[in-house]
Amino acid sequence: MMTIGVDLGTSAVKLLLTEDDGRILNRVTKEYPLLFPQPGWSEQRPEDWWEAVLSGLKELLCGFDASEVRGLGVGGQMHGLVALDAEDRVIRPAILWNDGRTAEETAWLNSAVGKEKLSSLTANIAFAGFTAPKLLWMKQHEPENFARIAKIMLPKDYVNYMLTGVHACDYSDASGMLLLNVAERRWSQEMLEICSVREEQMPRLFESYEVIGKIKPALARSLGLPEDVKVVAGAGDNAAAAVGTGVVGEGGCNISLGTSGTLFISSRHFGVDPHNALHAFAHADGGWHLMGCMLSAASCNKWFCDEILRTKDYAAEQADITPERLGRNRVMFLPYLMGERSPINDTDARGCFIGLSMDTRREDLVQAVLEGVAFAIRDSFEVAKSLGLTIESSKLCGGGARSPLWRTILANVLNLRLEIPQTEEGPGYGAAMLAMVGCGAYESVWACARALVRVTERVQPEKELAARYEAKYQAFRQLYPALKNVFPKLG
Repeated sequence: MMTIGVDLGTSAVKLLLTEDDGRILNRVTKEYPLLFPQPGWSEQRPEDWWEAVLSGLKELLCGFDASEVRGLGVGGQMHGLVALDAEDRVIRPAILWNDGRTAEETAWLNSAVGKEKLSSLTANIAFAGFTAPKLLWMKQHEPENFARIAKIMLPKDYVNYMLTGVHACDYSDASGMLLLNVAERRWSQEMLEICSVREEQMPRLFESYEVIGKIKPALARSLGLPEDVKVVAGAGDNAAAAVGTGVVGEGGCNISLGTSGTLFISSRHFGVDPHNALHAFAHADGGWHLMGCMLSAASCNKWFCDEILRTKDYAAEQADITPERLGRNRVMFLPYLMGERSPINDTDARGCFIGLSMDTRREDLVQAVLEGVAFAIRDSFEVAKSLGLTIESSKLCGGGARSPLWRTILANVLNLRLEIPQTEEGPGYGAAMLAMVGCGAYESVWACARALVRVTERVQPEKELAARYEAKYQAFRQLYPALKNVFPKLG
């Protein structure tokens, strides 16, 4: 039996064809545009997602017996607002997770409604990337479009709708909307009222591994798939990545160096960060998790290399950063290219280099970018430690995890052992695993992870290097407070 895993990312969709024993038979990636209609805004056309998924499925199955496919799961970028009208047509481009237009709405929710009340209703406070502030923005600035909304969906749920005709959402992804009572796994009626939304406008809720429906017959025929292919609810990308790296059950940890960067801590029990610096979300395994999310992680390195250095040879740019240079860089980088979420929650924050001098070299700046992202992830790591959580090691995934240099930097900045899974596909692999559970190949997500996830490499921190990075981190953590009042004046 084969299953398909889909990772609906911010820059591209990645599709995997897998066997039940975890082997990946084929991989396909399809890119689509990212739209920036105004500074700080970030949008995509859901129709572009579907076109990429459809063409990707055709390419993925080419040369394979599609009749052996039994299930499909999607993991996807979180928080994006997909608004459909009464005929299930897309009303406007989706407002994405890294969009910063909702500063006023976010501030209103946190002040007028109040952080304490929001936390009691949803286990979280308002962040600009969440879906609820986007709804309030749309109500204020696009009232005609807001009035047309018949269904409110998230990005991967739109793909699932196109596959099955079912309006569905899983608990992990719904947790990031600020509309879900996370503890009780149901829509919060009070939050819906605050956002002028009715429950019938919301999708039906499922566990990530539950089957929401079967692929549409006409679509199955066009792809050569059986008409009984099951589609599971899937998960938000970070929960799906955690499943794909085996971070399920109690006390697991995963760090993702993707477009965004995340620190993900799984639990069988519901818990809330009293400071609300970490998100408290449902997990795709049926439990819960705490998560810190920075908006720009590997995307910082991509931006610097692609746009500033005009190269895509990332490995070559890191080649001159030799071991003796680590922990001794005099240049620092704040990685707030799209504002920042965890733990500072500041849409005005911006990226910057600090410590430049006449002898600063190209590799100093590249190294500063890699280190700045690692320092920002440590900010969330410090919050987790302040809650009394003991983290002895972490899985590592995402595109940035392919860099041996970045692995070394991160392990020593955190002073933490990092474990690299055999399969680094993250959300796509986790989505395929959820489909396996939904099709009955495994009795639970935990059992599937135990059977399929293997660690192939471990990166240990080095005492002297970790000490050097400790001093650098203490300097780094002073930069944002010093510049906080400057950022809003930059325009």
